[in-house]
Amino acid sequence: MQSEVTKFLEKNKQSILTQWMTNLAEDHILREELMSNEKSRQQSEELLLAVLKVIASDNFKNTESQEHESVSDIISEVSIYRARQGFTPRETATYVLSLKQTLAEVLDKKFAGDARLLYESARELNQLLDSLSITTFETFIKGREEVIMRQTDEISEISTPVIQVWEGVVALPIIGTLDSMRTQTVMESLLQEIVATGSSIAILDISGVPAVDSLVAQHLIKTVSATRLMGAECIISGIRPEIAQTIVHLGIDLSNIKTKTTLASALKLAFQMLNLEVRKGERK
Repeated sequence: MQSEVTKFLEKNKQSILTQWMTNLAEDHILREELMSNEKSRQQSEELLLAVLKVIASDNFKNTESQEHESVSDIISEVSIYRARQGFTPRETATYVLSLKQTLAEVLDKKFAGDARLLYESARELNQLLDSLSITTFETFIKGREEVIMRQTDEISEISTPVIQVWEGVVALPIIGTLDSMRTQTVMESLLQEIVATGSSIAILDISGVPAVDSLVAQHLIKTVSATRLMGAECIISGIRPEIAQTIVHLGIDLSNIKTKTTLASALKLAFQMLNLEVRKGERK
């Protein structure tokens, strides 16, 4: 890029930053409920300085240069941060493209009388910032995927709570589909709680499982086997009529596993296995 343009941009970087922030505010891209204006200005200044450094370098057109890598790293950090804060892809892309608009406005005012210089400068800036916009989308999607993965793990942990319902008895209500990954989580949580509480009976309640197929049944059998290896007996509760019919039609043998229709009946069976008796007391 022409040295005259690069010198002008470097000299006026603070006024360019102010103009950019003004444009962002006018276009309602600044969202204080997601990120403070101070944080937004800090990110914007860091990005602007990196872009100006690329413009002023001899490697302006070399996308493999250190200057290009630096600005790409910054735009990646900005995009991932905004994804985690809840910005949409459109908002993040518009944020980057607004810098292109700001630079175009500034150059147009300064070099309006030199059409050739203005055209060449605008073309090169557009090429650079359009490339950064693509990077923005790529890294934003990556950031959102990380958020979704973390939320999935958190939901999985919340949806598989192991509860000690009585001394020596733990219960695990399973809600939702039981796949291979979730089965591993279920087994780990259940086995850890058996060790921690010294329980000898574990109740798996599948009332919240919408459907049971051969794969789900195999996962349940694996969980029961793992529980027995820990020295505890397992009871499966929540066997509804439709689930019982499905298991029979699939030819799955659960005859060696204790099953009950409700959690209450499973708990009653657990008391019997522990030689415990619960009686109603008289009110005083």
